Amino acid sequence: MADVVDFDKHPSETLRAGKKFSLRDLDPGSTPGYAGDKAAGETLLSELDGKLTQLQEQLFAESRTGGKKRVLLVLQAMDTAGKGGIVNHVMGQMNPQGVQLKSFKAPTPEEQSYDFLWRIEKEVPAAGMVGVFDRSHYEDVLIHRVHRWADAEELERRYRAINEFEARQTAAGTKIVKVMLHISRDEQQERLLARLEDPSKMWKYSGNDLKERAFWDDYMDAYQAAFERTSSELAPWHVVPANKKWYARIAVQQLLLDALEGLALEWPVPEIDVDMERELVRRS
Repeated sequence: MADVVDFDKHPSETLRAGKKFSLRDLDPGSTPGYAGDKAAGETLLSELDGKLTQLQEQLFAESRTGGKKRVLLVLQAMDTAGKGGIVNHVMGQMNPQGVQLKSFKAPTPEEQSYDFLWRIEKEVPAAGMVGVFDRSHYEDVLIHRVHRWADAEELERRYRAINEFEARQTAAGTKIVKVMLHISRDEQQERLLARLEDPSKMWKYSGNDLKERAFWDDYMDAYQAAFERTSSELAPWHVVPANKKWYARIAVQQLLLDALEGLALEWPVPEIDVDMERELVRRS
C-alpha cells in the first residue's frame, strides 16, 4: 500500500473561487495542494472513509435530540466530469439512511409554472442529513445564459434569488458545499469515446452531450459569471480540477470533512441514569 500523503493545507481554502479567481487560468489536470500520486491519493481516500462516516453519524445523532445542522453538497460540472464517481466513491461510504440524493433533470411543466427555486426548496436536506444535488439550481443560470433562454435582467434576478436562498438555508443550519468539477475539453472527448467503446458504459452516452459540447466556451463564461455573483462568505464556490478522477474524489472528500468538522459536532448525552440503566440491562 502506498504511503499516506496529506494535503498541504485545507482544500476549502486552496480550491476556493475567490474574487480574483479565473476558471480559464486553472489547469484541469493539476492537483492543487496535493503532492502525492494516484496510489497515495487512493490510500488517503480509504484512510479517511472512517472519519467521514463517524462525522456523518454524529450529525445524524445530534438531530435526534433537536439539532438543526445539516450539509448540502452541490455538484456542478460539464458532462463526463465525474459527478457519479463522487457520489459512488465518496458519498457511498456514508450510511445511505443519512444521505438525501437528488438529481435535477429538465423541469416538468408543473415545475416550469413556478419560480425556478420552487422545486429546489422542496429537496433541501432535513436536519441531520447530508444532501447531495447532482446538478442544481445553478442549471437555471448556466444553461439559460448559454442558450439565451433568459435575458440579462432575469439572470441578475436569479443570481440574487440564489444568494438569498442560500443565506436562508445557512441561517437554518445548513452548511453548503458548492463544487464545480472542472475537466478539459480534450478530456471530455476522451471520456465520451471511452463510453462508446465500453458496453457497460455505452448507455450513459447521449447525443445531447455533443450538442452542449459545441457551447464549451460559453459554458466556461457562464460558470465564471456564476462564481463571481454567487460565491459568498456563507456559501463559497470550490473549483476542483477533475481530469484526474482520483484527485477530484479526495478533494471533495476533504471539502466534506472540512464542512463537517466545522460544525463542531458532539455525541448527544442522553438524559438517563447510566449506572441504573446498566444494572437494569444486566438483570434483563
